[in-house]
Amino acid sequence: MANNAPIGVFDSGIGGLTVVKEVINLMPNENIVYFGDTGRTPYGPRPVEQIIEFTNQILDFLNGQGVKMAIMACNTITMWTLEQALSRYAFPIVGMNTGEQLALAATKSKHIGIAATQATINSGKHAQRITAADASAKVFPQACPPLCPMVESEVLEGAEAEAACREYLLPMKEAGVDTVVLACTHYPFLLAPIRHILGPEVTVIDPAKQTALDAQQVLKNLDLLADPSQQAVRRFCFSADPARAKRLAERIIDAPLHNFEQVNILE
Repeated sequence: MANNAPIGVFDSGIGGLTVVKEVINLMPNENIVYFGDTGRTPYGPRPVEQIIEFTNQILDFLNGQGVKMAIMACNTITMWTLEQALSRYAFPIVGMNTGEQLALAATKSKHIGIAATQATINSGKHAQRITAADASAKVFPQACPPLCPMVESEVLEGAEAEAACREYLLPMKEAGVDTVVLACTHYPFLLAPIRHILGPEVTVIDPAKQTALDAQQVLKNLDLLADPSQQAVRRFCFSADPARAKRLAERIIDAPLHNFEQVNILE
């Protein structure tokens, strides 16, 4: 694999752009090919077999783009498909960091909330990893079904966003958590209402930066980091509505953004 080949980053929609932001901040000279499956989002309510099928289709597309690595910038995809994908593709694949070490370092009460899609909550893996690292920790998992579709619809603030965040996040706060892991890459788009509902006494953990650090370490270990003098080229592909995706990307990524396009990966 060539060092200057792109990193592939993908998600069920636009949530993975929160990971792209961190990859750009950490490795600004890396080429990136992003794919967001905006035409089929959300993945959270879908059967596992379908999530695996869609993931393989995306990875086949990225393989065709000559990526040197793929980052699963989606907790649902990571929880249910990472293991099988690692055995199927020649390039390294990094899943979303589950944030257990970040949460355990932040918590004082050891009462930790997990906010995620239903599929991610059903996997139980975030809770398992937290309690495996510290058996005295108590985990409060909470599926938040409306949040991902709201972000995809550009509802990021206002009364509707506040009401949805209150309905699904306030019960965790009332249960006594002092730390909440955002185990869906869409949720950082709602950081303002989330922090407003949870208040300053609850630490909010976004594992996106740690995921980018994990990817960087893999590239270092394989001697695959790009030439430091390379001028990065970033391509953003979506299965539907790239204009909406660009608007959302511009809200969080502080870098020049071009090359947004609609791509049918099944052709």
